[in-house]
Amino acid sequence: MTRYTSATPADRAEMLATIGVGSVDELFEQVPEPLRLGRSLALPEGMSEAGVYERLAELAARNADAEREVCFVGAGMYDHYVPAIVDAIVQRSEFLTPYTPYQPEISQGGLQAMFEFQTAMSELTGLPVSTAGLYEGPSSVASAGYLAIGATGRRRFVVSRGVHPHSRETLATYSVGYGAEVVEVGLEDGLTDAAALAAAVDEKTAAIILQSPNFLGSVEDVEALGAAAKEHDALLVVAVDPMALGILKPPGECGADVALGEGQPLGNRLDFGGPSFGFFCGTEALIRRMPGRIAGETDDVDGRRGFVLALQTREQHIRREKATHNICTAQALNALAGVVHLAWLGRQGFRELGELLVRRTAYARERLAAVDGVEPLYGAPVVREFAVRLAAPVEAVLERCAERGIAAGYPLGRDYPEHEDGLLVAITERRTREQIDALADALGAAIAAERGTFVPDRGTKASVVGQEVS
Repeated sequence: MTRYTSATPADRAEMLATIGVGSVDELFEQVPEPLRLGRSLALPEGMSEAGVYERLAELAARNADAEREVCFVGAGMYDHYVPAIVDAIVQRSEFLTPYTPYQPEISQGGLQAMFEFQTAMSELTGLPVSTAGLYEGPSSVASAGYLAIGATGRRRFVVSRGVHPHSRETLATYSVGYGAEVVEVGLEDGLTDAAALAAAVDEKTAAIILQSPNFLGSVEDVEALGAAAKEHDALLVVAVDPMALGILKPPGECGADVALGEGQPLGNRLDFGGPSFGFFCGTEALIRRMPGRIAGETDDVDGRRGFVLALQTREQHIRREKATHNICTAQALNALAGVVHLAWLGRQGFRELGELLVRRTAYARERLAAVDGVEPLYGAPVVREFAVRLAAPVEAVLERCAERGIAAGYPLGRDYPEHEDGLLVAITERRTREQIDALADALGAAIAAERGTFVPDRGTKASVVGQEVS
């Protein structure tokens, strides 16, 4: 028997005899009869390698993807352009093959990549310390909760409803194990209700957790909202969109103790939801409580520049009760893609990209607002994502737009029942004026059709390449 061939009847008999039972049924006799399947699995007949390839290709062709549909879906994952240099570097064997640095100092190149990533994220967030990357955005928020408990000795989180629903769900799940309470503060005109937030914070609060831009796309006044945290000696945790940091004031300059987020927009494609990476930055006072790994720079005995894994807070590396993080995968390869993307853009390019997103988003917001049956959900400032209200069932409208090759957005009713008629639309640098116009036409036609109003259908179908928006 090898790892590639199944066990024969003789192999099974030998294994059963070795463990002292006469049959497979005897092996599982302690499992109650009603819980047993009582028949063979209903599996199809085996296929040749070529047949399996054709079958998998047929199944894969059923998927919609951002290369065949024009994607206006965001909600935390975005259809950004990934430059060719990213794949050229991350697919090098010295980066692609390692999993995790159990003997880190022998891999100076890997440690330097971590160090450069930390430097870039620290500069983006305006905070002095960054980890070498976490699993993804939502678990980073939950890890910030654990950090806040250790730093303050309190077990109460005040969380804005504008924080990504997946992050709020993950924090709530972790908090059961923490023995912590999660208090959610609602939104007012698309922004965190400042009065309700201030009223919810007390001497038992470990952290205020915000997101800016929030899930609806609105830019929050982090500095003003965070005043309540400072008043009660709680931590201010802010989830941020890295692409927005090219033009927005960094959270570290707004009083944040921790800034974190989902790194997928940096050098990572959608890839049907992952994998991606999380980033986590904080103040120096929190460095020993921060989750994940931190690479440091030093000099060796000969005075040469070198790198070390300065901190690694996973339970596998230190005593379990002393650990601050439990996720094994460092996502170092995905984080490397992020820093390569940032280096390719450079400071000027990154700022220009943010400005481009703002201009295209402003055009899209105005263009959609002019469509009969579409109106802005809120009027707050946005960067590259905004919410609208549709005068027709959202899911039905999305299906009609999909027939034109357009993924029109994310239905807010899935996470916000109060916005059952809401649609979240995301803009990236890949979305052109032609594509935005095609979205507006498709929404107008779909809404009219659902309302039973006749509108001449010009059959506008968005193309992948189109006219740029200046």
